[in-house]
Parts: sequence; structure tokens; C-alpha cells
Amino acid sequence: MSKILWVVLGVIALALMLLVINHDSGETLGLPNDRFANVVYFGVWAAVASVAILGSGQRLGELARNALIWLVAILLLSAGYMYRHDLEDTAKRLAGGFVPGMAISRVSSDGFAEVVLTKGMDGHFQADVEVDGRRLDMMVDTGASTVVLTWEDAERVGLDVDALRFDSPVQTANGLAMAATVNLDEVSIGSIMRRNVRAGVLQSGKLSRSLLGMNFIETLTSFQMSRDQLVLQD
Repeated sequence: MSKILWVVLGVIALALMLLVINHDSGETLGLPNDRFANVVYFGVWAAVASVAILGSGQRLGELARNALIWLVAILLLSAGYMYRHDLEDTAKRLAGGFVPGMAISRVSSDGFAEVVLTKGMDGHFQADVEVDGRRLDMMVDTGASTVVLTWEDAERVGLDVDALRFDSPVQTANGLAMAATVNLDEVSIGSIMRRNVRAGVLQSGKLSRSLLGMNFIETLTSFQMSRDQLVLQD
């Protein structure tokens, strides 16, 4: 190994001497000096790596197999890095399918913030919505004119439900019910957030799940509903 080291040092010294001599001309052995330096640099490392591999005592077939493994690993890592955004989007879609209500935030091709919801097993688009700092399980309902909270969810976000006035009649799937009007400081779903949102609170037992209604949806640039996905664009 000492002989190899001296050979490598000799090659480097010779290359440096040639670069110094040909500094003014800008070329060494017909190559620009910077390219010649790169050739010498990579050549020295390739020679050192080759000597190290050949001196390891491994058989040629085993060396070729190991080299192929490393090549495949490098190609996979490179492909993963190049397509990382597509892979991230695919992973989010899978997560949304396995976890109904999970809001998938992304940026559209024209630069708008978007949130994608996947339809649940019950055929509805449910969403994890953050209301005044508390996460609620809500259903997106284009038939509801406003955001509507159940009695229990209203308590969960800190409203004093005992002090509310239930004086507004509303029609629900279970029949006529009385609602109280409130203002919510902040309602957000994924990366989309709105402040000072008007909402209704229904009496206890009149609603099984809170609703994300049209007064929130109408503030969006668009919402597109397909067979199994709902795309909200800020």
C-alpha cells in the first residue's frame, strides 16, 4: 500500500507541476486547466477505489454483485428525491383514504392553497375541523346555510351553552329544532382558516354531528366534488 501511496502522490505532484507551468497558456495536454484538474482529481480517486476493491480479496463475481446493489440503491434514492413531491401527494391520498376526515393540504398548480377530503364509508364528506383551538369531527353539508354545532361540540369549544338563547327554528333531518346563534373566533380545515364565523348551536340531542355549512364554503374560491373526493380551494 505504501508503493501505491507514493504513486498517487507522484501523480498529484506531476499534475500540479504541469498546471503551474501551463498557467499562463490556460491549457494542459490539450485540456483547459480546470478540466485537466478535474480529470486528475477523479482519476486519482477512481484509482484508489479500484485498488482498495481489488485488494479486498473478494471474487470478481461478488464485486460485480455488490457494485450492482450499490448502483440500484443510488438509482432508487435519486428517483425518490426527484419524485419526492409526487410520492408525498400519493402518501397523503392513501392516508386520506385510510383515515376518513383527514384534511390533505396541498398547493394547486396555479399557486392556491387546497384541501382535499375523501368520502367516508357512510357516503358523506367528514372533516377534522379546528374550531377556536379545539378539533371537531364535522360533516361538510352544502344543504346547511351556516356552520352548525351540536350541544356537546359547543361545550367542547368553550361556549356557555346554558346561557344561550335557542330562539331560531331550523329544519333538521330529525325534524324541527331550535338553535342559538353564536360567533366563532376561528374555524380552520387543513390550511384554510376563517375568522369571526357565524354559527348555530342546536339543543341537546337534536343533532348527531356538527356541520360545516355554506357560510364557510361560500368564502372559498371554489369547491369541486367528485365521486369520492371533495377539493376546497382557498
